[in-house]
Amino acid sequence: MRTQYDEQLAQLDLEVSRMGALCEQAIAVATKALLAADTEAASQVAPLEAAIDEKERAIEALCLRLFLQQQPVAGDLRKVSAALKMLTDLERIGDQAADIAEMIPLLAARGGAQCGPLADMARAAISMVTDSVDAFVGRYTTLAASVISRDDELDSLFDGMKHALIARIAENPDEGEYALDLLMIAKYFERIGDHAVNIAEWVIFAVTGVHKGTTEP
Repeated sequence: MRTQYDEQLAQLDLEVSRMGALCEQAIAVATKALLAADTEAASQVAPLEAAIDEKERAIEALCLRLFLQQQPVAGDLRKVSAALKMLTDLERIGDQAADIAEMIPLLAARGGAQCGPLADMARAAISMVTDSVDAFVGRYTTLAASVISRDDELDSLFDGMKHALIARIAENPDEGEYALDLLMIAKYFERIGDHAVNIAEWVIFAVTGVHKGTTEP
């Protein structure tokens, strides 16, 4: 029985890691399509979002089996509970990558390459997602804390993007609609970072039993 239990816990780590990898891929594909104004590439994000949703359901089922069949306690109970909470954030990350992809046709063949902070925001967001999932699998509270601290960097990039777009509109009011679309995309990246922070906070809870609270979706 213990062997089966250990195998299920290991499978939980593996499946969460795979879901995280799908989220990273969705963000990366959406970003590449955005910067290249490539609507065909943008269409590749929807199947990734569907795969993320499917992975969410599979992990939920695995967590429920662990609760019902193994009745985990102490650290294992926190780990399974945290995984269930993290699923919501990972699923929302997939949604927001899809939201970015859906904005690309609205840019009228103009990508976001002209606004450097977008690429920087994408790199920061992907890094935070990667590290938050790695922290869960490895139970690395220091790495989780690093993700939380890096949210300020992503927020700073968003503020820089916002000011750049305001200046752009002031210089050329005809750019208003395009600039607002880019601002919305930047907000999606900023929200992805918020969800990575939520995941990192659940990692710390899984290891220590202490949770600082989640950010708004």
